[in-house]
Amino acid sequence: MPPKKRKGKAKKPKSSKTERVAGDEVAQSYRRSLLEVAVLKDRLALKTDVAQQAISARDDLQYQIRDLKQTLSQEKLGMKDITTDLNRQYKTLQTNLEAKVEYLETRVSELQQQLDQCQGDLKTEREQREQTEEEKDAQITDLQIKLDNMETEYEKILHGCLDSLLSHLAEARRNWEDVSSDIHQEFKDMLIELRLNPHYI
Repeated sequence: MPPKKRKGKAKKPKSSKTERVAGDEVAQSYRRSLLEVAVLKDRLALKTDVAQQAISARDDLQYQIRDLKQTLSQEKLGMKDITTDLNRQYKTLQTNLEAKVEYLETRVSELQQQLDQCQGDLKTEREQREQTEEEKDAQITDLQIKLDNMETEYEKILHGCLDSLLSHLAEARRNWEDVSSDIHQEFKDMLIELRLNPHYI
């Protein structure tokens, strides 16, 4: 930067040595100023570069944020579709399950009624079978008693018949013995008349 002009009283001219010293100081000050300006330009350029990088990074981040927002929006839509589909499937499964449960409850009720009826029929059939068995046992017992009585009667009849037959046989034997004795005596008499000895014949 050029040195500022000072206002005020005009100074008296100095000697040439003083002017040379003043000129050197001005030149040094000017060089320092130029150096400071260069340093400031470098800093400004560096800050400008950093700012541009920051702006570029900001733009990239904004693009990424926009892409992420779009992706998130799409995912939300997809999630909404999935949630809707899952809700629909859940309601369908719930409806099917309720229908199946209702069918199974109805089936269980029908089977319980059939079981009760079968148990009642089984009880009735068992009672009838027991009654039939008791009646058969009673009939068998009665028949066994009758059979025993008949055997006893048959034995009595048989013994009576045998006794009667033996009696008849004994009587017939006595009759045959009498007839045989008579016939034997007649033959003996005939042999004696013929003068034959009956003991040798």
